[in-house]
Amino acid sequence: MGSGMGRLLAERSDLKISGGIASREGKSGIDIGELLELEQKLGVEAVNDPSRAITEETDVVLNATSSSIVQVEEEIKFALRKSCNVISIAEEMAYPEVAEPEIAFELDQIAEEKGVSLLGTGINPGFILDLLVIALTGACLRVEKITARRINDLSPFGPTVMKTQGVGTTVDEFNRGVEKGEIVGHIGFKESISMIADRLEWDIDEVEESREPIISDVARSTEHVRVEPGMVAGCRHTARAFKNGNEIIVLRHPQQICPEKAGIETGDYIEIKGDPGIDMAITPEIPGGKGTIAVSVNMIPLVLKAEPGLKTMTDLPVPSALPEDISGLL
Repeated sequence: MGSGMGRLLAERSDLKISGGIASREGKSGIDIGELLELEQKLGVEAVNDPSRAITEETDVVLNATSSSIVQVEEEIKFALRKSCNVISIAEEMAYPEVAEPEIAFELDQIAEEKGVSLLGTGINPGFILDLLVIALTGACLRVEKITARRINDLSPFGPTVMKTQGVGTTVDEFNRGVEKGEIVGHIGFKESISMIADRLEWDIDEVEESREPIISDVARSTEHVRVEPGMVAGCRHTARAFKNGNEIIVLRHPQQICPEKAGIETGDYIEIKGDPGIDMAITPEIPGGKGTIAVSVNMIPLVLKAEPGLKTMTDLPVPSALPEDISGLL
């Protein structure tokens, strides 16, 4: 994701890459253009030391290192204390008071003190199963229940994602992995549910989550994993939110490799039960990688104009693709 953001930024004449933090020691000292496999060098080297990468000319830091608030906390704090705005794609940062309310409060305080803003975003959470859902309710006289699904293809992803989704395991291995917390499915359901519920002022009593193996009937393979019939091709993760004992929000995210092998089409689906009812389908799915890269970069001018503090996607104007020159947005 970080490399994709870097390549998108490098294409633009109105945005300049002022620094880059290398995650691996071997990348330090190499021109960022070379690391991004661009035709030209950018004249800026990647470094391991954040204090060398974040300079006085840095306005925004894009954080793309982990899913957990705890793991990105110090990275974000460092950038905020350097008076930099921050956009993070850590899933838990989409609505951080859900997972870590104390850290969220502290991040908000630092951002306000430094006069900068902090936003967590991405394609999901941050857009499809929350912000887009909320926007669609704007056409309803009343809303009774929301059901949304994101059916996607895991094939482009690497070994880490395959492991966290249980791809290539047996059913018994999958179940043990879920029990141990090694197979997590989708990270961000609670954040999306809270974002929707808070905007609609729904009081949620409880949220139930389930993770089930998607068992393949056919052989499937990617660059990183091979699945034989009877093995697990992915994870069917579901979250249900209840109010007064009634199910009012259901989010489903079945993720698997090569879904076409099983005759499954990818897509994003939102169903709103209300007046009027709304049934939206986007097929195929909005690509997760490209979507996250785009949303993060497209939010730059909106974050720069935002009031200081911790923000969510519901706090800021509707995102849009950037014009050729963003100076008119600032």
